[in-house]
Amino acid sequence: MRVPRIYHSGAISPGHALPLEEEAAAHIGRVLRMNPGEEVCLFNGDGMDYPARIQQADKKSVIVDVLSQQANSSESPLDLHLGQVISRGDRMDFTLQKSVELGVNTITPLFSARCGVKLNGERLDKKIQQWQKIVISACEQCGRSVIPQVRPAMELLDWCAEKDGALKLNLHPRASHGINKLPLTNHKIRLLIGPEGGLSDQEISMTEQHNFTEVLLGPRVLRTETAALTAITALQLHFGDLG
Repeated sequence: MRVPRIYHSGAISPGHALPLEEEAAAHIGRVLRMNPGEEVCLFNGDGMDYPARIQQADKKSVIVDVLSQQANSSESPLDLHLGQVISRGDRMDFTLQKSVELGVNTITPLFSARCGVKLNGERLDKKIQQWQKIVISACEQCGRSVIPQVRPAMELLDWCAEKDGALKLNLHPRASHGINKLPLTNHKIRLLIGPEGGLSDQEISMTEQHNFTEVLLGPRVLRTETAALTAITALQLHFGDLG
C-alpha cells in the first residue's frame, strides 16, 4: 500500500510527537481508517518530506511521531506561472488540479472581457480558498512538497503588465511557430490561457504591447482546460523534466 501523504500547515520537527489538524485527522481516521503503527508522510510546503508513524488515532484526532526529514526532488527546473482566465463549473478546478500535477509553480485566476464567471467580494475570497485546497490535495496526490500559490484574482491587463523577467506566452492559432522554437534564457515562463470564447481583438493587441510571444499548439481548436494542460505538458517536455 502506498504511504499516504498528508499536508500539515504548521512546523514539523523530527523526533517529536505531532497532533494533526482536524481535516487531516478526519481523513486518516474516518476515510483511510488507519491505525497506530501505520506510516504516513507529512509535508508543509517547505520542500521537505517528513515520514511519520501514527501513535494514536480515532475518528476525531490523530497524533503521529515524526521520524525524519527528507529532501523532495519532485520540483521541475521550469518556473511556470499560469495566468488562467476563470472558466465555468468544474473546469477551473480541473485545470488547477492537473496543472499542479504537471509542475506549475504559481497560478493567477484572471478576469477578461469574455470571462463567463462573475465573482466578487466574499464569494471570490471563498473560491480562492477552495482553489488553494485543490492545489494542496493535488500536491498530496502527485508527491510535491512545494505548494504552488493561488494568487488573488486580477484583471487580465494588470496581470499582463506585471514584470518579473519571464518569457510571456499567449496561445494563438495564427502564431508562426510552436513551443519547440522558443528561446528561453532563465527558465521562467508566464503562460496566458484565455476563456472559452477566446481573448478579444483588443486584448490580443494588449498582450502584444506587453511583449507576449504568440505560440501555436497545433491545427485543432482546444477547449480552455485542454489548451492549458497541453501547453504546460509541451513546455515541461521541452524545458522541464517530462519525457
